[in-house]
Amino acid sequence: MKKERNKSKNIEEDFKPLEITSPRTAEASGPNVGTECCSADGKAKFAGADEHDHAEEEAKSSYVPTAISLVLLLGGILLDYLDTPWFTGSVRFLSYAIAYVLVGWRVVWHAIKSLRSSFFNEFFLMSMATLGAFYIGEYAEGVAVMLFYVIGEHFQEAAVLRSRRSIKALIDNRPDEVGLVTDNGIVTVKAKEVQVGEVVQVKAGERVALDGELLSERSSFNTAALTGESKPDTKKKGETVLAGMINLDRVIELRVTSAYENSALSKILKLVEEAGSRKAKTQQFITRFAKVYTPIVFFLAVGLVFIPYFFVEAYDFNQWLYRALIFLVISCPCALVISIPLGYFGGIGAASRNGLLFKGSNFLDLMTQVDTVVMDKTGTLTEGVFQVRQVETFLDDKGWFLSAVAALESKSTHPIAQAIVAEAGDTYRQHTVGQVEEISGHGLKGKVDGKELLVGNTRLLERFGVLYDPSLKEIVETIVVVAVGGTYAGYITIADKVKEDAPLAVSRMRELGVKKLVMLSGDKDSIVQKVAGELKLDEAHGGLLPQDKVSQVEKLKAEGRTVAFVGDGINDAPVITLADVGMAMGGLGSDAAIETADVVIQTDHPSKIATAINIGKKTKQIVWQNISLAFGVKAIVLILGAGGLATMWEAVFADVGVAFLAILNAVRIQRMKFK
Repeated sequence: MKKERNKSKNIEEDFKPLEITSPRTAEASGPNVGTECCSADGKAKFAGADEHDHAEEEAKSSYVPTAISLVLLLGGILLDYLDTPWFTGSVRFLSYAIAYVLVGWRVVWHAIKSLRSSFFNEFFLMSMATLGAFYIGEYAEGVAVMLFYVIGEHFQEAAVLRSRRSIKALIDNRPDEVGLVTDNGIVTVKAKEVQVGEVVQVKAGERVALDGELLSERSSFNTAALTGESKPDTKKKGETVLAGMINLDRVIELRVTSAYENSALSKILKLVEEAGSRKAKTQQFITRFAKVYTPIVFFLAVGLVFIPYFFVEAYDFNQWLYRALIFLVISCPCALVISIPLGYFGGIGAASRNGLLFKGSNFLDLMTQVDTVVMDKTGTLTEGVFQVRQVETFLDDKGWFLSAVAALESKSTHPIAQAIVAEAGDTYRQHTVGQVEEISGHGLKGKVDGKELLVGNTRLLERFGVLYDPSLKEIVETIVVVAVGGTYAGYITIADKVKEDAPLAVSRMRELGVKKLVMLSGDKDSIVQKVAGELKLDEAHGGLLPQDKVSQVEKLKAEGRTVAFVGDGINDAPVITLADVGMAMGGLGSDAAIETADVVIQTDHPSKIATAINIGKKTKQIVWQNISLAFGVKAIVLILGAGGLATMWEAVFADVGVAFLAILNAVRIQRMKFK
């Protein structure tokens, strides 16, 4: 029922990285485009700090021989141009051979090692082309092809390392040690050793290492690491503070609510680990294409050497071999297999910096196809926090009315009851409450200051034979009716507030080509229709159970629509799973919703839905720009090379030059700003 996510979990092939790998990073443990988040068994793996440092050192250590090779190549070309008498024969060959070995030995060795498993890969083609150039005496061109190929690999590695550092700085920058509050004072301990329920101290300017409940009165936090939002977020006593936030104000204390490995930040890290192993269809296509394309071009190059022998009178083997070597260099699919995964990796990184977590590059592609967005109401388009909107009573003392109702409601844990208690403040504590009885589906009955109160819905009053104004049923908001001493005494309306950026979210989604916006909610239909009208949605349905939401999404999919569903509650998990792209609100959202979602919105802002679509579109645009650039230039130079109109230098540009341009284009997305 679900696309790649559910189909592929047990299919090893879908999780395998790209086959084409840098010869340096293939031997080292450092990162590489082709194996960016995967271990040798194809499963997700996000390298730790030590591995990244090792990869960076490995990359830098290879810069020296590359620089020496470049100097030897330029010196040789200059000596050839000046026709230096002593720079001939074995001296000339040895000079170019040293320059070649400095940069080419890894490529040649990797080509030899891969003969059994993958005969036709870029290492084999590069080795054949450059060694062939040496065979016909074109030493400078042979060195140039290998040198510029390796320089291109350096740029590739730098781009990937930069992306990894960016994401690592974003998601895994927790302090290793924390100040544990004990009877003997503050003790510094490892964050991983702190148990749930223990209290830790966080100083001003420090980053929070563990999820916890704020015990101090208040403090402001920089939440950019989790949400992408730089605006400080003020937390009050009892509210949740997450690992990765930076304490801005004062020394605070937190009661730990999650172990180090179960913190929100650890869950984000796990999502990013898994993201690299889920490839987009474009990546999968290019991988399959390269396996077919490369051997075809290789045999065409072989044919280009020998077939002219039967048709050309003045056949010169070296001349046609040279053309074939050009053909081989151009045929390497480096630009494609390097820049495409890097483009998607950059898209995932850009999304992370904007408070969005994609669980795979395939979902970046799917976001571009979404034409229908279905949203839950409470917690998604509205704040999910009930507030008292209106208090109406026939009693002379309105203050007593509200505080007495709050006193009875204080015995309930229902969100509506909590909203009334919050509105009354501490005034409800002055009342004496007794004989409290909760009547399921109706409300509360009890005595406050010796007077009998009924607090609940109209069915509660009807059950006890209390007459009330029939027009109450026309009120759109959630309503709590009250009877005092068996007589109707008034009502309180409760409403959820529409999120500040919800209207902006709707307008941006329409600008990005979303054709239909739908709201589904379990709240009563009158409230749902009011919110939908305020936001100018196309369709809205209220009073729905989880299975009803599933039915509504199934109908939309049956119409041929590509549906994204956005929700936050545990009851949204089934429909999140059903949708083509399931999105969950990561701050307010339940663990079940986040676990089943394809995309997690860390900020809980509905406007991020449009941001996700925009990032998906930009990523796909860059990927296809690279595909068009690579194929276009290669096709032109292939034709020119076969006709003898292009030299090895043009071939170098067509392969390495285009790869370099494609890499620069791919990393461009990391610098883009998205609304």
